[in-house]
Amino acid sequence: MRAFLCYIGSMTDLVVAPETDLFLSLTPEKVLAAVEAGGLQCNPVCYPLNSFENRVYEVELADRTRVVAKFYRPGRWSEEQILEEHQFLADLAAEEIPVCTVRPFPGGGSLRRVEGIFYSLSDRRGGRAPDELSDETVRRLGMLVGRMHNVAVRRPAPHRLRLDAATYVQEPVAWLDAHDTLPRHLRSRYFDAALAIAGIADRRLAGVPVHRLHGDLHLGNLLFRDGLLHVLDFDDMAVGPAVQDLWLALPGRDASALAQREVFVEGYESFREFDRSTLVLIEPLRALRIVHYAAWLARRWHDPAFPAAWPHFGTLDYWQRETEDLEEQLAVLRGEASPEEVEARTTEAAAQEEETTLTNKDFFWDWEG
Repeated sequence: MRAFLCYIGSMTDLVVAPETDLFLSLTPEKVLAAVEAGGLQCNPVCYPLNSFENRVYEVELADRTRVVAKFYRPGRWSEEQILEEHQFLADLAAEEIPVCTVRPFPGGGSLRRVEGIFYSLSDRRGGRAPDELSDETVRRLGMLVGRMHNVAVRRPAPHRLRLDAATYVQEPVAWLDAHDTLPRHLRSRYFDAALAIAGIADRRLAGVPVHRLHGDLHLGNLLFRDGLLHVLDFDDMAVGPAVQDLWLALPGRDASALAQREVFVEGYESFREFDRSTLVLIEPLRALRIVHYAAWLARRWHDPAFPAAWPHFGTLDYWQRETEDLEEQLAVLRGEASPEEVEARTTEAAAQEEETTLTNKDFFWDWEG
């Protein structure tokens, strides 16, 4: 435990700006006051919704309709970047693509600011998230993403992040290094693997067409409602290759996942041509996400919600596994290991861990023997 505190300690010594203090201590009263300051009368009904990066609340208006108020984490996005997200949503909605658009405030515009914190309002959406994707749902998702990308290419987003090695590996690695985040005996291995991955990713991404993307299109950001598949949460919208909006929805590397990728592409090509040669970008993009995700957790560790949700983060075991995952991913990119081999090892390790850590006592409260 002493080692854990040592490695995490530098993360909690961050200088927190006043607006961040307010962000971390948002209360329903403050949320309602902000919505009313935006020109809408509210009833005293306000519920927090599940979100880590931002703070999101369901609010009841005076006419008893419900809206979702989203408070953006200070310092993450500029006003221009947020408005490009709102513009993308408006462009998609104009083509009747099922997304959750941002509501204009009574005085105009889609973005307001309270004590340094940007916030916006959206209509409330109900529905159910898919537990898994059938072939028919995968085909429908491919069609939906093809339509999205037809809209995406029509307008640039010069202020949004580009999905490249500089943004998703080199800059995070520099931050992790500067904040002394990793155990010293793993630093060189982790950083060497990450930077080698960055070089390979740069070479493979060179010359590949890019455009606006959802950027984080995993199952948690999909919703079934009224027979339609809706796409949620464009907060990680980026500019990058089209294949990014494929692989996160279908991240597996076994034969079943590869077959569903083909089904997705068939659906996509009902509306837009897909360059199958860009499928070789999936493994570099997967590697970029591994580094980016670890750095994201480290940067957010001062937020009380993160230690509660990821108690294992920052331990020696955590960084050991992250380092090994990066090295395995580098081996895949260099052709020294196949994605299928790595997938099989990962699945086997996970099964062994579950077998050794879970017993009947974990499943039955009254188990005695």
